[in-house]
Amino acid sequence: RRPPAVICYICGREYGTKSISIHEPQCLKKWHQENNMLPKHLRRPEPKKPEVGPIQAKGFYDLDSLNEAAWISAQNQLVPCDICGRTFLPDRLIVHQKSCKPK
Repeated sequence: RRPPAVICYICGREYGTKSISIHEPQCLKKWHQENNMLPKHLRRPEPKKPEVGPIQAKGFYDLDSLNEAAWISAQNQLVPCDICGRTFLPDRLIVHQKSCKPK
């Protein structure tokens, strides 16, 4: 059985429950650096961490709900291509549009 994993609300990758608290601040810092380098029309508002409250009296979180909210947040970071409609992270959209051809 795999150990429980938590999805990063910024990048959408899975991390262990112990390492997510280390990853998220670094991921947010990287997100800000990349976002500031984008053209103004592609810059996005800072992603907000989804709020999921504890479901039990002991204070445990519903990991499935937390991961679902984090996945949705990460997917909301994607930007559609004006030509083909596929979605990309803003910095990858610039690279994609250089080779995208209308059908």
